[in-house]
Amino acid sequence: MKTLFRPAPLALIIAAALSASCANAALSDSTAAQSATKASVVEHYADLAHAGYEDALITARALDKATDRLIANPTEANMKAAKEAWLAARVPYQQTEAFRFGNAIVDDWEGQLNAWPLDEGLIDYVEADDYQYELGNAGATANIIDSKNINIGGETLDVQNLTPELLAGLNEIGGSEANVATGYHAVEFLLWGQDLHGFELGNGDRPVSDYATGADCTNGHCDRRGDYMDAVTDLLVSDLKWMVAQWAPGASDNYRSQLMNADAGEGVQKMLFGMGTLSLGELAGQRMKVALEANSYEDEHDCFSDNTHNSHYYNGLGIQNVYTGNYRRINGDLVSGPSLSDLVEQSNPELNARLSSQLSASMKALSALKAMAESSQNPMPFDMMIAPGNAKGASIVNRAIMALVEQTGSIEQATRQLGLETLSPDEAGDSF
Repeated sequence: MKTLFRPAPLALIIAAALSASCANAALSDSTAAQSATKASVVEHYADLAHAGYEDALITARALDKATDRLIANPTEANMKAAKEAWLAARVPYQQTEAFRFGNAIVDDWEGQLNAWPLDEGLIDYVEADDYQYELGNAGATANIIDSKNINIGGETLDVQNLTPELLAGLNEIGGSEANVATGYHAVEFLLWGQDLHGFELGNGDRPVSDYATGADCTNGHCDRRGDYMDAVTDLLVSDLKWMVAQWAPGASDNYRSQLMNADAGEGVQKMLFGMGTLSLGELAGQRMKVALEANSYEDEHDCFSDNTHNSHYYNGLGIQNVYTGNYRRINGDLVSGPSLSDLVEQSNPELNARLSSQLSASMKALSALKAMAESSQNPMPFDMMIAPGNAKGASIVNRAIMALVEQTGSIEQATRQLGLETLSPDEAGDSF
């Protein structure tokens, strides 16, 4: 009998192709893990930082243009667009905070861009009856926008000409860290204004007429408010441009070149220390546990816009990015390469699997926090979650805190596994 050739069903062909593809992918991943070295991982870490800061710069430039349009033509549409640009700018920047700890050049620079909490009365008008500020801060009600001269701690300063350089020099004036004149949160306050809702739903509600001219101006000094906004957004762009250059490839005199010329083990140590400190001391501790235990909406990160849930989420994602070596750029491109995960996989696959799973678990917990804050039915922003007696909110926050604590333990174990010194990441004082 003649045997006839019968084509395999299409489903079987697809299944076979997918199986082969998955097998090849697994082989490729395994090969990549085995070929990773500390030097190649540190070099890719610099690539991740460069891409992240480039995205932060791109979105800051978009914010600068949006605020320029608002100042020139103060309409509700332009105010809304400026706020949306600020929210978009937070997405890449918050992911870059994983590069802050361990890299002194970033940590020393960061305060000018992201310092918080701030006493907003230093910058502009506030409702005195609901204004909580750092006790003893002489600059808490200075109101730069309403003044040609301010006196803080017995020192009189000329603030008539609002330039980026002047504002940068006013940070921590009088010795108070709450005197923050520049950065994302200064811009946030200038867009949203003081949040007077406490633990209730609602963020700041600055009227667009605060930027109007002539008789339409509300709350006085609209021209100076516009000058302040212009100066502070210009400074934000300038600062980010400088940091992009520090991580750019091909230069012989920037921070990246110093990092690549140093011992690769030191670079890996910086990576793990940055992950551990952001995970435990900063995010789980200062930004979440402190605010929750004190029931203090003044200690929430993006307090004027009620965007804190997103800042926490993207901090967590930044930690995961450093471990996996993956970063999704704002244009959708994926930056991927040799990673800490590859290094740990070489010597302890079980630890790599556990830490990878814990990073996913913390992102799941932070996603739940984000989803609750953005719920279309009964939204619960972070300042409502931390309200006294809110058991449901406290539970959501605590789950995220515990997930971050657990992953930090494995980050420390990974450090020892790679033959490096114990991390001792910042634990936010007595928070843990």
